[in-house]
Amino acid sequence: MNNYKTLDANDREFLVSLLGEERVFTGEAISDDFSHDELGGISKLPEVLVNVLTTAEVSEIMRYAYENNIPVVARGSGTGLVGASVPIFGGIMLNMCGMNKILELDEENLTLTLEPGVLLMEISKYVEDRDLFYPPDPGEKSATIGGNINTNAGGMRAVKYGVTRDYIRGLEIVLPNGSVINVGGKVVKNSSGYSIKDLICGSEGTLGIVTKATLKLIPLPKKAISLLLPFPDLDKAISTVPKIIKSKSTPTAIEFMQREVILAAEEFLGKKFPDNSSDAYLLLTFDGNSTEELEKDYEKVANICLEEGALDAFIIDTDERKEAVWSARGAFLEAVKASTTDMDECDVVVPRNKVAEFIKYTHLLQEQFKVRIRSFGHAGDGNLHVYVLKDNLSDEAWPKKLAEVFDAMYRKSQELQGLVSGEHGIGYAKKQYMFDQYEPEYVALMKNIKLAFDPKNILNPGKVCE
Repeated sequence: MNNYKTLDANDREFLVSLLGEERVFTGEAISDDFSHDELGGISKLPEVLVNVLTTAEVSEIMRYAYENNIPVVARGSGTGLVGASVPIFGGIMLNMCGMNKILELDEENLTLTLEPGVLLMEISKYVEDRDLFYPPDPGEKSATIGGNINTNAGGMRAVKYGVTRDYIRGLEIVLPNGSVINVGGKVVKNSSGYSIKDLICGSEGTLGIVTKATLKLIPLPKKAISLLLPFPDLDKAISTVPKIIKSKSTPTAIEFMQREVILAAEEFLGKKFPDNSSDAYLLLTFDGNSTEELEKDYEKVANICLEEGALDAFIIDTDERKEAVWSARGAFLEAVKASTTDMDECDVVVPRNKVAEFIKYTHLLQEQFKVRIRSFGHAGDGNLHVYVLKDNLSDEAWPKKLAEVFDAMYRKSQELQGLVSGEHGIGYAKKQYMFDQYEPEYVALMKNIKLAFDPKNILNPGKVCE
């Protein structure tokens, strides 16, 4: 355990001399929002919160923290789900949200260079207005791009387009000792040494602080259409997915959902889903540049699904129907949350052909542990979002019940050759499950990588592999 310095008046004075009084907050002036992310149960306020605006400021603060052995946590919108941005050792929190400028759109190289505090929804609007497309599509549109990079966020369009890491061309990073380095760039290919850029992407703020990113863009597909397919049961729905993928009609997204989650979303939003009578559904999207191309793809997939036991195929092509379906899908998490007193999430990823087996297992756990479990997720890439709900369990019984259910679920994911997290990361909350999953040599390697970047362990300590 590091003996971190407790901040005193001199440290505050240094920060004020660098940033001015109006960007340095201590004590009562720090909003409770900065003590936690979207995960309940883990909270701790920083000793000082600072709003940073430039790479030079981040560099100066890190240099000072490094010399004085002060822990530092960088934070974006705070929408994480594993406690990764909670300052569990106090110290300094850098609020990165003010670093929110789009710096350059390079239409010849198809890249967008921006600061880490730009929100995902701002990126999509900015590039789509210019007929370009940034494909990663995590559900939380108010997350910052810095947060997306640090968790290697995935989202629904990963089936066709991949995840955040696939769209990071270059990064500017401040290291724990205050040095600034640039990795990658605008180049398409790179075999020039170890890929530090890819290590930073998904490192949850433990190796360096991203202060600038260059993203890869693609031309915007002109047309999109969705297909909603009710099935008599989840087994039939999920077993159809490998056949869809093999058909070469690559959907942009393949989501699965069950009736109880749709009903929760209807109640939460106060509006109807196009169909809520079936036990299980697949929701697919297709995008492309011509109506003919799309029709060929979705007709082929609709026929496969009907042959495999789908009860119907609803084409979602009007704006009104798209809104009804996708607003419901977007509200699943909030709807489930609104239906209970507290919850925690298991964000496992399993091979695509094991999704139904894993979800069926969660139904058994509901019975065994007498607890409500709700799930939905990305059938096309095997990433499941499984929520264990507290309901009327007491504060004493809840952690124990949660641990038992999670142990069972993570054991099952291992048995099915899956992994602990598909897109939300490890942070503070999921460390033990990751340690149980990886052999000691793997964890030792991760710890040595952390040591190489951060020998004093001051950057977001206590997260991921510690």
